[in-house]
Amino acid sequence: MSSEITRIFDFPYYSQKKYNLQKSLVTKYGDKWVSTSNEEYISKANTISRALLRLGIKPNDKVAVISTTNRTEWNIVDIGILQTGAQNVPIYPTISKEDYEYVLNHSESIYCFVSDISIVEKINKIKGNTKLKEVYTFDEISDEKNWEELLELGKDTSNQNDVESRKDAVKSEDLATLIYTSGTTGRPKGVMLSHGNIVSNVLTSEESVPLTKGNDKALSFLPVCHIFERMILYLYQYCGVEIYFAEGVEKLVENSQEVKPHVMTAVPRLYEKIYDSIVLKGQELTGIKKKLFFWAVDLGLKYEPYGANGWWYEKQLGLARKLIFSKWQAALGGELKLMVSGASALQQRLTRVFTAAGMPIMEGYGLTETSPVTSVSFMEQNGVRGFRVGTVGRILKNVEVKIAENGEILVKGPNVMQGYYKDPEKTAEVIKNGYFHTGDKGEIDSDGFLKITGRTKEMFKTSGGKYIVPPLLEGELKQSLFIEQVMVIGENEKMPAALIQPNFVFIKDWIERKGHKIGTSCEEIANAQIIIDRIQLEVDQCNKNFGKWEQIKKFELTPNEWTIDGGHLTPTMKMKREIIKENYKDLYEKIYRG
Repeated sequence: MSSEITRIFDFPYYSQKKYNLQKSLVTKYGDKWVSTSNEEYISKANTISRALLRLGIKPNDKVAVISTTNRTEWNIVDIGILQTGAQNVPIYPTISKEDYEYVLNHSESIYCFVSDISIVEKINKIKGNTKLKEVYTFDEISDEKNWEELLELGKDTSNQNDVESRKDAVKSEDLATLIYTSGTTGRPKGVMLSHGNIVSNVLTSEESVPLTKGNDKALSFLPVCHIFERMILYLYQYCGVEIYFAEGVEKLVENSQEVKPHVMTAVPRLYEKIYDSIVLKGQELTGIKKKLFFWAVDLGLKYEPYGANGWWYEKQLGLARKLIFSKWQAALGGELKLMVSGASALQQRLTRVFTAAGMPIMEGYGLTETSPVTSVSFMEQNGVRGFRVGTVGRILKNVEVKIAENGEILVKGPNVMQGYYKDPEKTAEVIKNGYFHTGDKGEIDSDGFLKITGRTKEMFKTSGGKYIVPPLLEGELKQSLFIEQVMVIGENEKMPAALIQPNFVFIKDWIERKGHKIGTSCEEIANAQIIIDRIQLEVDQCNKNFGKWEQIKKFELTPNEWTIDGGHLTPTMKMKREIIKENYKDLYEKIYRG
């Protein structure tokens, strides 16, 4: 660990001193990638700090930052805010204006930075109901104040000594940020993370990440308002990695080919989509090419690390990488040596096939409340093997994990939050005797690998008194290319059932390839008997892996996609179970009362 780093804003200074990158932060504006060096990054952050002091920002004031995409400006403003002793309150861009109003008021934010017109329009509708003194935009928008005004206000360096005094006054244990959890139920809670919480997590996680310091490039596109990507950005700075900000998920492949990154992070749903799109392209092949493609995929699905499958498998895998998987790599720039997954469970088939393809996905586990990493997978460090399919790796060195009698994962360490903002009761509910109660169930095997087995709150009983663990069934069902999303239901009902959102993109292609004479709108697909029958085969296959009391007895297909904007999913793609159940109560009633 570096004794030079105790506060978040120490990272860019450390990076400048050690690596002095000319391309520290890189954002694409129009058709041009624009680089910001370590030196310019720090200079502009200090300029923002000086401007904020001139606006009257005091220690412990709150400043909100909302951006549709990750970008250089976010990072400059982040450091600029933290250096003053104030706190950065990042907000998800996709939430409603009502939720904006709640978070801004609950945090008592007095200034706000926003990226673009779509956000400023929502903010302007509720600004009068908040304590906001001013809103500054990153994009140039007519009749709106721009962040360049603060860069101008901070040009005068005469109060830089005041900035230095503020920096010196910030201690490791001081509050750095409030992160409002996207919550699958109820109002979001403001998680209080200190500088030390996040710094400790960065420094310890670094030991498990095989980055070539001072040389590697990263592509960043997960929302930086979430602690997972934010912590990763600090880690990149600590390791001297050039950070390129993708234009958005829809431009991920295009940006990957432009940047040729060595590392990127994503949530499981994105890896699923990448895999599905690759398989769709494979379906379009013919003859020997198609046979070779699916031979390679089948080989990849059997992958085990460290040569466990024997020399003949490894020989075949080498050929598959040369003939097929090299094209997968090229689609994502050709240089990827590591992909990191977090936020929810990753299907084992994805872990196997991408690692077989030479682009290993290292899964980790954590929560916003743990800054976030508690455990992480890694190929090999100092002779220690840290990768086992079906687990979330080894527990971080300075973190303690124990499993409660009911199977719940309890976490203790310097990464555990200070508590929920203005909510001592909820804090006391989850932090007991220094241990954070995660709500997740898990087990630690004899070699020290952590495995997630479910959620304590998501487990339910049927009316017959049998326990059902929905995530286990859902994870199995989502391995089907025909199924995009699935929610297992049946609490206090006679049997488990499922609401299923079909994979409309794949099914439309399947209909065309098979020559079926049915409509291809989402509603027509959901109501087509041939699709229902085909998905029944997938459900039957899943049921073979579970006891009779657990098996899905009935299901209904939803006639539309589950989205973040539609309120079905949180920004990290977790299901909002109560909302989904309410949205499709007609289908629920059809299953149990029809």
